[in-house]
Amino acid sequence: MVEAYILLTSAIGKVREVYDKIEKLEDVENVRIVTGPFDLIVLAEAEDLSTLTNTVVEGIRETDGVLDTNTAIVVE
Repeated sequence: MVEAYILLTSAIGKVREVYDKIEKLEDVENVRIVTGPFDLIVLAEAEDLSTLTNTVVEGIRETDGVLDTNTAIVVE
């Protein structure tokens, strides 16, 4: 298993909408709306790196309202 924390920036006024869409993605384990330089933090867990990459690139980044992502893969 591969885990990653994805830090998201969303469009103004779209945080709740982005949250609702992202929490439904298959490999997403947890989503939190936060304060600070990012709007949401997502914990994703996938079978392998390729699947995780697809979740981030084709799932999260393609979600309407997502402006930017920063992915931190868990190594230990």
